[in-house]
Amino acid sequence: MRARLASGNPHKLTELRRALPGWEIDLIDDPVFPPETGSTYAENARGKAVHGRAGAPADAWVIGEDSGIEAAGLDGRPGLASARWAADGVARLLEELADVPDRRARYVCVIVAVGHDGEEIVVEGTLEGVIAAGRRGEGGFGYDPVFVPEGERRTVAELGDAWKTTHSHRARAAAALAVALSRP
Repeated sequence: MRARLASGNPHKLTELRRALPGWEIDLIDDPVFPPETGSTYAENARGKAVHGRAGAPADAWVIGEDSGIEAAGLDGRPGLASARWAADGVARLLEELADVPDRRARYVCVIVAVGHDGEEIVVEGTLEGVIAAGRRGEGGFGYDPVFVPEGERRTVAELGDAWKTTHSHRARAAAALAVALSRP
């Protein structure tokens, strides 16, 4: 399976390559993607995929992806704004949750894949957990140093890339995409 990822984030490319072994996935060579102004993750992911479809090979799916972290104690914030919420989103999240007893959170990832004929597949992956009291671990990126998945004691940054390959919200969305594309 060939795919092009409509993103400038090499971390997401690495995660998708690990989650979809045997796929040939490359970044779309475009320094400017549409702004993430949608009201849902799917709208933002779709905007990237449709934008990237124009210059992609006919035999490749174009993947748009949008993801975020939603803290229950902050009414779902930062959510769609996770990547743009603050210069240091982790510090702001910890600060805003300092006196909040509800530390439940979830990671959300939506992937929209667009084929050469305009066919569109939309899948989602989530990962439930809690926000730790402070940063722990060196792996991952984004909010991984403070996100402790349900059933774990370590943060995603401590669990590492091998764990993320099959358990992360992005890996779960990628698995759903593989299933959707394998159906006749």
